[in-house]
Amino acid sequence: MRTSQFSAAALEGLLRARKIATLADLGEELGTTVERTVFRKLAELAYRSSYSHRGRYYTLEEVADFDEDGLWSYKSVWFSVHGTLLATAEVIVGESAFGYFVEELDNILHVGTGDALRKLVVEEKLSRERTEGRYLYCSPDAVVRRQQLLARRTHAERTLGGPLPEPEAMNDELKAAIILFVSLLDEKQRRLYAGLESLKLGHGGDRRMAELLGLGVGAVSRGRRELLERDVEVDRVRKAGAGRKSLEKKLQR
Repeated sequence: MRTSQFSAAALEGLLRARKIATLADLGEELGTTVERTVFRKLAELAYRSSYSHRGRYYTLEEVADFDEDGLWSYKSVWFSVHGTLLATAEVIVGESAFGYFVEELDNILHVGTGDALRKLVVEEKLSRERTEGRYLYCSPDAVVRRQQLLARRTHAERTLGGPLPEPEAMNDELKAAIILFVSLLDEKQRRLYAGLESLKLGHGGDRRMAELLGLGVGAVSRGRRELLERDVEVDRVRKAGAGRKSLEKKLQR
């Protein structure tokens, strides 16, 4: 058999040099037009296929520099740590704080997602709810879905004012004032404040507030969940014995 002449190392070298390549590019590097041979050699490497461009492009795991959403692009070709567009949409929508409208997910994934979302709903891997006159795609889990819908309504109403600007867009005076204010809060209050601002910021809010306030992303996420679930224990504002003395004690004196 002639397949022994083909080497996966040739594909590895090409992908390291070019970062991405099509099946035709890989076949040309191997010197074959037989796709099965290319796939057999590609399978010897840790590789990813793109979720955009109908999965026509390939890259190495070590080349892809995935961001916090598990996405990476090169020359407008998009890859996901989750694999296919269907798998990526399922995870990102299911784990989101607000759920997503089609156009919002299109902007995040940089491809059209309508068909994928509808298929996921049919397969019961996602759900959708009618809100604001259109469909909001949410987690199939009933508890998570309720939280997403509540967060979406809170975000849309903006009853507590607009979100903070990006940290890099803040002037030094505003940033210093916010940090000073937060330093006066106790641990729980800081967490809840950060969670509130994260809700108003929307996608990526946990990370942005964590960076601004010097908190862990998990703490911000916990504060946001506590607000959404109304799971906040209201402590006494004053210590026992503080405040004005009662009229009865004054009379006794």
